[in-house]
Amino acid sequence: MPLTDFYTHAGATTAEDRQKISDAIQTAMKEVLGILDDDRLHFFHEFSAGEVFHEDVIFGLPRADRLLMVMFSLNERTAEVKNALYESAVKHLEAVAGWQRDEVMFRVIETASENWWADGRVVDPNTGYDERMTNA
Repeated sequence: MPLTDFYTHAGATTAEDRQKISDAIQTAMKEVLGILDDDRLHFFHEFSAGEVFHEDVIFGLPRADRLLMVMFSLNERTAEVKNALYESAVKHLEAVAGWQRDEVMFRVIETASENWWADGRVVDPNTGYDERMTNA
């Protein structure tokens, strides 16, 4: 039951853009994490001028106000799985939503499966993931 938050500068996206971003990230999570079609919780947050500050160059690359921060909240995953998720997400964001690698940053917040609850969700005690998932 991943929860995904998206942070952008106000005006950087339209409702159509946000749908494309959501679809791209959902595809990446299904591809890498094996989540199910009905497991989408995406929240968009936009910040006005003066509410977000970042350097024009971060990690040696120029950054514009089109910067998109994607924060995944999910159960613990290996470094390999997280890196695969980042690469898949960038691939789909570029193809579906037109966002380039240097315009996107990711952050993962990991939490134990017992910290998640939704009516109807059944957790496999052996994996800690939704029992309907075929790979975790």
